[in-house]
Amino acid sequence: MNYRSLGRSGLMVSPLALGTFNFGGPTDEDTSVRIIARAIDAGINLFDVANSYNEGRSEAYLGRALRESGRRDDLIVNTKVHFPVGPGPNDRGNSRHHIIRECERSLKRMGLDHIDMLQLHRPDFDIPAEETLSALNDLVRQGKVRYIGTSTHPAWKVYEAISIAERRGWARPIAEQPPYNLLDRRVENELVPLCLAEGVSLLPYAPLAQGVLAGRYGSKAAPPADSRAITRGGTYADRVNEAGIAVGRKVAELAEREGLAGSHLALAWVKDRPGVAAPLFGPRTLEQLEDMLPVLELDFPAHLEAEFDALVPPGSAVTNFHNGCRWMKQVLDVEVPR
Repeated sequence: MNYRSLGRSGLMVSPLALGTFNFGGPTDEDTSVRIIARAIDAGINLFDVANSYNEGRSEAYLGRALRESGRRDDLIVNTKVHFPVGPGPNDRGNSRHHIIRECERSLKRMGLDHIDMLQLHRPDFDIPAEETLSALNDLVRQGKVRYIGTSTHPAWKVYEAISIAERRGWARPIAEQPPYNLLDRRVENELVPLCLAEGVSLLPYAPLAQGVLAGRYGSKAAPPADSRAITRGGTYADRVNEAGIAVGRKVAELAEREGLAGSHLALAWVKDRPGVAAPLFGPRTLEQLEDMLPVLELDFPAHLEAEFDALVPPGSAVTNFHNGCRWMKQVLDVEVPR
């Protein structure tokens, strides 16, 4: 397996990262631990979680799996802070108070003495960036956090963080975690060029477009019963549309021609995009993990680049995977007035 650099940190990470969003709901603790153990055995060394996932159970399950593996020092744990974790006005956001308190709680839940990377789960436009970055820098200086990063930030906010960090001599973001898949390529317009220029790695989430590019949806009207469109609804249901499903069918046809699974081809495409260190794959079952492990060694066929670009042109989108962030103003699927 070819490990990749994570930003300018010097850390080397596997070309796929394990997402833990399903752990603690719907995936039970023992199954979660087995999935993590299998991922470690397969060579995956980057594990992504967040303090807000399933009321902290995802972090707790990951911590147990790391302890049982006996390989904590070989593994990279990335957790995130921003979303509400309680009803109070200070139980959310990117304030110094919230960041430092939630870092301590995450360490306790996971049973760790440090977090390898702490990411801002979303930007906070109500808190001065200096306050947020100062808090993160203090955690790095205290040894509780090794590196920092961002998630689902517009390019200008990523650059703002880099600029302030360099001016102040503070810890600098090494990774950004955006939604990125064939159905929503808008990060290619500004974020990808910025990250390439500044040495920030991309850790894309939703690389299979929530299962649409894995062929799980026959139509928007009849999603699978266990899909996020059904079990979580709302934002997740809104990401599924007929245009995306049609692209998924075309990807499946291209994959069949190559003797591959459509899900493998779609994930390999994201994995091998410029600037990407490791897309996140979040299995619900051990079988789902086993099915995707071959992508660790799969190179996206270069001769298919033009055909993928013809399906969804670079920098464009047919489905809105930025619908979970309030800064994205572009709306898709608007009926044009006649």
